[in-house]
Amino acid sequence: MKTEKSLDFGERSYQMIVRAKLSRGGTGSFSNFASAVSKAGGDHLDIDVVQSTGDYILRDFTIAARDPKHGEVIVQELKKLADVEIVNVSDVVFLKHLGGKIAIVPTSEVKTRVDLGQVYTPEVARVCEAIAADPDKSFNLTIRGKMVAVISDGSRVLALGNIGPLAALPVMEGKAMLFQRFAGVNAFPICLDTQDTDEIVNAILAIAPNFGAINLEDIASPRCYEVEKRLKEKLSIPVFHDDQHGTAIVVGAAAINAAKYIKKPLSRLKVTAIGTGAAGMACIKMLMDLGVKDIIAFNKDGAVYKGAPNLTETETWLADNSNAGIYKGSYKDALKGRDMFLGLSVGDILTGDDLKCMNKKAIVFALANPRAEVPPETVPANVAVLATGSSRYPNQVNNALAFPGIFKGALEARVNQITEEMCIEAARAIAGLIKTRELAADYIIPTVFDSRVATTVAEAVKSTAAKSGLNRRALK
Repeated sequence: MKTEKSLDFGERSYQMIVRAKLSRGGTGSFSNFASAVSKAGGDHLDIDVVQSTGDYILRDFTIAARDPKHGEVIVQELKKLADVEIVNVSDVVFLKHLGGKIAIVPTSEVKTRVDLGQVYTPEVARVCEAIAADPDKSFNLTIRGKMVAVISDGSRVLALGNIGPLAALPVMEGKAMLFQRFAGVNAFPICLDTQDTDEIVNAILAIAPNFGAINLEDIASPRCYEVEKRLKEKLSIPVFHDDQHGTAIVVGAAAINAAKYIKKPLSRLKVTAIGTGAAGMACIKMLMDLGVKDIIAFNKDGAVYKGAPNLTETETWLADNSNAGIYKGSYKDALKGRDMFLGLSVGDILTGDDLKCMNKKAIVFALANPRAEVPPETVPANVAVLATGSSRYPNQVNNALAFPGIFKGALEARVNQITEEMCIEAARAIAGLIKTRELAADYIIPTVFDSRVATTVAEAVKSTAAKSGLNRRALK
């Protein structure tokens, strides 16, 4: 059989654990196993012994493949081996999700009857009475002051679309993990079994007393705008749609440093943007707030301009505030002579050749997931900076750079809203973590594991809140 090319590190996007029984009576069963994996184009990584007897040895092999289909090809090759029995195949990702990814952990111990009486009845009654007399005490005397609700209706999950609340739950659980991991903020996933705007709003209003802030997630446009707007009007705690504002903050930070790297002010950048959904619109607005003046945007029907048919309310605003030349051509032609491409749409709509008409030292933010708008490997030499939404490439635009610190700052300052000014300052704060001398084509934005990020963003939020008089808690 023909041996396929070995995987590069970046291609190891899928891993599986293959439990195999290797016969001791067979000749070279281990080498046969390894050879079959290699011939099928996979890489075997870790090896663990599960059981050993006089007749066989049971091992767990961690095997890297390009994707699940490639993994199936590798397994089929292994099943052909006479001295190897495949006992089980586990997807590493599924193993990480078994039983869920979060848990409730008590912060007070209950070892004695005295402890029990203090944290529960009868002594808890005094705390209840204190909160009844002064509801604001709920922020200090319950988990409310450090708890975020991560809420979705499952209507626009990742690039998967409308897959419903149950299928959205793994994403919301993951988000709750990241809140705690990166900012020490508690969060809980809540997936609603309705996609009716009124029902979503009423459900969130009903559960709001349990939380200090609301994170809306993966709710389809334009419903997400209405839900956020109505909740902000009725609640006195922050409501933040992360698909919009979190993405915009990180894109803003990356744009600040990309412009600095190519030595061109944001005010002089000519931008072509594809995607005017919730994230796309918020990112375009952020670029405008940071000083970008020349933007031509495209929705699924074509260019957004004054008088264009079938525009949404937000696109009508965009048409009134961008594309001053009333460009009506194709998005590929709109790349000619432009400095920046911003993509928040779908994968593989451009080729590397399509970008050659852009200016020298062009900036390309191809943020569609799981496949970027243009294959990163094909980007031409005139592109000075490339950012994607993938962890497989440098300059990953990841919302986890923004939302943990945003909510940490909002909860600590106890603001009742997260303002545009806070988001802008958060973007500037993230960008400022990389000094000018440190900037490089592959380093315009920190990684999510940079321990400075959440604290820096939180401080930016708190500082902005204090300057505007929005903080309801005195800050040290």
